[in-house]
Amino acid sequence: MANRQRTPTQSRRVTAACLDALLALLCGLAAGAAAGVKVVDGVAEIRMQSPTVWAAALGAVFGLSFLNHVLLTFATRASLGKLLMGVRVVRTSDGGRPTLLRLLGRWLFGFYWMVVFVPIHVATDSDVEQQDAVGLRMVRRRAALS
Repeated sequence: MANRQRTPTQSRRVTAACLDALLALLCGLAAGAAAGVKVVDGVAEIRMQSPTVWAAALGAVFGLSFLNHVLLTFATRASLGKLLMGVRVVRTSDGGRPTLLRLLGRWLFGFYWMVVFVPIHVATDSDVEQQDAVGLRMVRRRAALS
């Protein structure tokens, strides 16, 4: 089965990652804004300097990211961005369903990748491509349905 699975293009992979990141960031902004709303004399104000706002925003970003990349992917083999781009996550060894522990490792590796490799790629204008990790890889959705 593994030889029938088609690897998605780099643009499809990056677009899926960007959609997932955008979703998490927008939800974080919404949570932070909601936590910072204070009504004074009938006028709603957003107080962005409050630590509560930033805690709510960061909590929502990481919480939604975890739900999307680990729990939703465990249930459906794809995060929302991957579903929209037509790709799924499978085990590298046999193309089977990813385990919860491997998805957690992949999620954590994604943060490492963003902090270490993305800045190097941007600074050097290199051809670094997004990598698969912890024994999981992305394949086109049609190939993953078998």
